[in-house]
Amino acid sequence: MRPDYLAIDDLCGTDARMRDLLARGKRFIDRGLPVLILGETGTGKEFLARALHAYSERRSQSFVAINTASLPEHLVESELFGYQRGAFSGALPGGMKGKLQQADGGTLFLDEIGDMPYALQTRLLRVLSEREVTPLGASQPVPVDVQLICATHQDLASAVAQGTFREDLYYRIAVGVLTLPTLRERDDKPELIARMLCDEWPGLRVDQALARVSPDALSRLLAHAWPGNLRQMRAALRYACAVMSGELLCANDLPPEFLQTRAAHAARAPQTMRASTPRHREDDMHMREVNGEASAHDAKTMPRATALRALPAAHATQDMGQDPERERIVQALAQHRWNISAAARSLGFCRASLYRKLKQLSIPHVRDCGEALTTGHFA
Repeated sequence: MRPDYLAIDDLCGTDARMRDLLARGKRFIDRGLPVLILGETGTGKEFLARALHAYSERRSQSFVAINTASLPEHLVESELFGYQRGAFSGALPGGMKGKLQQADGGTLFLDEIGDMPYALQTRLLRVLSEREVTPLGASQPVPVDVQLICATHQDLASAVAQGTFREDLYYRIAVGVLTLPTLRERDDKPELIARMLCDEWPGLRVDQALARVSPDALSRLLAHAWPGNLRQMRAALRYACAVMSGELLCANDLPPEFLQTRAAHAARAPQTMRASTPRHREDDMHMREVNGEASAHDAKTMPRATALRALPAAHATQDMGQDPERERIVQALAQHRWNISAAARSLGFCRASLYRKLKQLSIPHVRDCGEALTTGHFA
């Protein structure tokens, strides 16, 4: 289903950070500056890009969006720059305009620019510098005039430092930088929930939509960490509206992960009490670990909670940490027995995004953590 893109002033409610961000975005567009939108997956980068275009003086012209990470390498140049008649075998008889020419006079949105192949970065830099593009097989360049908006979840400054992203291209696109906050950082979640429900229940006002959500369901929605951000929230509310049987949206209508999280916390309490029985044994082993004296045999015979601490230092630190996002991801992986696809769906991620999260949070794969992690932490 095609999403309903919103006007720029409708992208937030009372959240002061978002209001300031949108005001700066308008000023960037008014001056014709290239805009770089940063933010986690699902924070609404394309929604903001389309809203900026609709606000701009170019609103009557084309908005051309390109996911630079998904273009097949052998089609990148023809898709972006186009080609002349007879440029190569199999070319269309009349040639083809590339995406850059299609956006002429309008807005060019380059999504996931942080994943753009390095070789393509060089050609894009020249197009942006010269404001002209040379289609494949053409002898003369064609002038193009576009409002450039780029977006990525990557840390481009780090990519520049690592040599995977061109520094000169970075400074070309990162003129007006807008960093979208995560959903868990926003103060206008009730308004966002109400607006999304109004999309599901046409004809209702915002206050009427919220009145049809039970207090328990609303508290769970507000307390949820939303690792998938706005995309996950919309999916969760669409699910709840589809399965609800009455006029009131209840906690039991929410997706399974909302119920599983509470059940997991309830089940963890008695396990923690049982594990704490041999206190003297655990305390002794913990002191030996601190002094570097724990042996491999100790790791196999100690209680499960202590066995987890006997993992290599990096793994133990990661798994025993208090990072809420890490805990949510580890719980989802445990619930789905490390089925990456299933865990990613429950978190509102795609597989690639979940793998990136594992790398960013230094969460080791279960197969790399040994018997202690497999039988202890995920049992």
